[in-house]
Amino acid sequence: MSVPSVPNDVHSWVNEFPAAISVAGLDGRILEMNQAAAETFQSSGGLALIGQNLLDCHPEPSRTKLRQLMENRQTHVYTIEKQGARKLIYHAPWYRDGQYAGFLEIALPIPASLPHFNRDEKT
Repeated sequence: MSVPSVPNDVHSWVNEFPAAISVAGLDGRILEMNQAAAETFQSSGGLALIGQNLLDCHPEPSRTKLRQLMENRQTHVYTIEKQGARKLIYHAPWYRDGQYAGFLEIALPIPASLPHFNRDEKT
């Protein structure tokens, strides 16, 4: 099944970035999705999710956790493994001109083994 293309008004680098990026407004409605997000959520509607409420896309207890994050404007970062693929999930508020404007989700694929470097340590 072919996934429709994201509209051209999205910056091309965002559209070609390998992480799935979904952006919601103050009311929780999805405003934008990049191509990776459209492909990730194709079975749930892909780009047709734009205009839908982000909370409706999450089952409990995730929905309650997300609602709390949105209300408290908190960042939540964790990793998942699904169908053999590992991802870093980053939920965070976003701002326009210093004013809270909504919430976003970034799902970035990560390798099974991820090196960690402490840049504060002297070698």
